[in-house]
Amino acid sequence: MGSFGAAARRLRVSPQSATRAVAYLESELGVRLLNRTTRSVRLTEEGARFLAACRQVLADLRAAEDSLKGTLPEPQGSLVISAPVVFGRIHVVPIVTAVLLRNPRLSVRLALIDRTTELVEEGIDVAVRIGELPDSSVHAVQIGTIQYVIVASPGYLQRHGAPAAPTDLQRHELIMFTAASTCDEWLFGRGGKRGVRVRPRMSVNTADAAISAAEAGFGIARVLSYQVTAAVGAGRLVRILDSEAPPSVPVSLIFQTGRDRSPNVRTFIDQSKEYFRSHPL
Repeated sequence: MGSFGAAARRLRVSPQSATRAVAYLESELGVRLLNRTTRSVRLTEEGARFLAACRQVLADLRAAEDSLKGTLPEPQGSLVISAPVVFGRIHVVPIVTAVLLRNPRLSVRLALIDRTTELVEEGIDVAVRIGELPDSSVHAVQIGTIQYVIVASPGYLQRHGAPAAPTDLQRHELIMFTAASTCDEWLFGRGGKRGVRVRPRMSVNTADAAISAAEAGFGIARVLSYQVTAAVGAGRLVRILDSEAPPSVPVSLIFQTGRDRSPNVRTFIDQSKEYFRSHPL
């Protein structure tokens, strides 16, 4: 929660009790679990490792209890999920709704945000990741692939003409969705080996804003295919340079190793697989 006060309110204990409990735990372990500043409280590296291990221990304990009772583990309690804003609105909300309808003892907190979230530090059980996964400390289940596409409004193309090649983009007004672009280079062609340096006139941190600016006729945007399906279908945007399509990127569900044994995480993964079989990306 970022602070002892907020955590205490969530747990319905006094801030003093929460502070004393953590201090006692750190004293027993002989390590600092949390870094405190005047603005926030964050896990240390040791704290993140200990939290992940404790979550696994609790999941194993619940599984052992259910095994003795001869029952299948039932999803219950809370599940925290994060996803990019547009992807979450279009795809994750229907999945979460189906999960909740089937599991009345489960509650979900869904955070839609266009930045890379930290699983352990932010208390996230499952996150949607779009792109390659360099971090080997997490487990991933791929649910599909999507492509970057270049789009502009019919009005903009009528005024400025459509670029015939990727290098022509350098003479156009460009809109950059910063969460989808980690540098000032847009990749094209098989394997993404041909890059074009771009100088955007507008940079925004949400896909919705980039798409709105493109629909308004300001310039050309590079976004992800699923983000503009409706706008292209309605004729508000036109896909260009499709013959120079950049490579596809994977869409994955990521979670801490071993967390797929949690009934809550497992049911969300299974529901996601079922959803994307009938709604392939």
